[in-house]
Amino acid sequence: MRKHLALCVLLVAPAAFAQGTSPNAATNENAALEQKIRDMEDRIVALEGQVRMLKAQPGSAAPVAGGTSTQPAAAAATPSPTSTEAQAAAQAAPQEPVRLGGAGTAAAKALNPDISMIGDFIATTGQNRVVSAPVMEMHESELGVQAIIDPYARGDFFLSFGEEGVNLEEGFITFTALPGGIVAKAGKMRSAFGKVNTLHNHVLPWIDRPVVSGNLVGGEDGIDDAGFSVTRILPAPKGLFLEGTGQLFRGDSSDVFKSSQRSDVSVVGHLRGYGDISESTNLDLGISYARGHNDFGSSFTTSLYGIDATLRYKPLRRAIYKSFVGRGEFIWSQRQQPGAAACLPGACPLGVAPNFQRAFGFYTSADYQFARRWFVGGRIDRSDRARDARITDDGTSIVLTYWPSEFAQVRGQYRFTRYGAPISTLSPTGKEDANELLMQIQFSLGAHGAHPF
Repeated sequence: MRKHLALCVLLVAPAAFAQGTSPNAATNENAALEQKIRDMEDRIVALEGQVRMLKAQPGSAAPVAGGTSTQPAAAAATPSPTSTEAQAAAQAAPQEPVRLGGAGTAAAKALNPDISMIGDFIATTGQNRVVSAPVMEMHESELGVQAIIDPYARGDFFLSFGEEGVNLEEGFITFTALPGGIVAKAGKMRSAFGKVNTLHNHVLPWIDRPVVSGNLVGGEDGIDDAGFSVTRILPAPKGLFLEGTGQLFRGDSSDVFKSSQRSDVSVVGHLRGYGDISESTNLDLGISYARGHNDFGSSFTTSLYGIDATLRYKPLRRAIYKSFVGRGEFIWSQRQQPGAAACLPGACPLGVAPNFQRAFGFYTSADYQFARRWFVGGRIDRSDRARDARITDDGTSIVLTYWPSEFAQVRGQYRFTRYGAPISTLSPTGKEDANELLMQIQFSLGAHGAHPF
């Protein structure tokens, strides 16, 4: 259009001079014509701006190469719509979905937590007159709800559904970005005492828990209480990972600790060291301590000391076919309780317990992977009883595990246990043997977060 206007100027100017006008008159006419041309240029620029704004609106046709529209030439020649028509066209154009709270559909899904359910079915046959178990049971169904709360914290909840009711196994918030490299937790959680106490049932390498766990550390529930936990990575030599954990709990954990008043809290400390022996082998060592009050009242305490070790071997070139894990845990218990007379263990009259019961227990186990989905293992148990250290229980287990996939597991276990009978009712050499065969089927639904290594 600008080219056409310039051509008009070139044609009009010679015509004016050809009519014999005076120089002053011609100059005035030229100035008026130039002003009109500038006014038309300004109007063209304004119209071009309006066209660009209309094309930028939703639903408008996108330009193609060469600056032309995708509409037919006849449509381009039609008059521009009135303001009412333009409003109607804008309303008819597709609108973006309404966003509530500043978050779209994708963001809303991202806020949903990871939800999982793990089933644990156990069948038992054989004879055990000391610790009875049903022939078949849905031992546990664990519901996990886990999510990142914000860049500074995450939340984890684990509900355990059993045949006798529902229990909050763990529920805590973890603060991951505190000053000084500290990681803190608050809520109900398993304590960091040893190894087995920190594990949920579905990640155990056996169907049951070792004898020492039941005799000294509270059995299946273990030291599991409401409180605070603080963990920090400690300075260590090159190639060694060192971590310290301190925990403060309310003071109620199974039959291990009992709080009679608010000041009867319990404490747990754990020091862990980890290092690589080779590219395929690593060693994990830990030292634990726990102290709290017991069921005899605020004047009586129970102290636990533990050492744990885990050796892992997994060759990089055959990792899905071969692996080996060796475990061991040694626990000492010192339980303060009233007695008829103060005496030392082994020197008390029949039926009289010393003021301090000092018990010891341990387990050692090994698991070998001999095929892609098959594992075989064994475990040896021995433990005194916390309330009467003169009674000792022994056990041996053989375990065979098959993994159809990462979401299911089938396991069989033969368990022999020799229980020490109460000395007050039987002879000092009285024993009770139990032979049992256990079968377990576990299956997982949903996204279940990884447990600590």
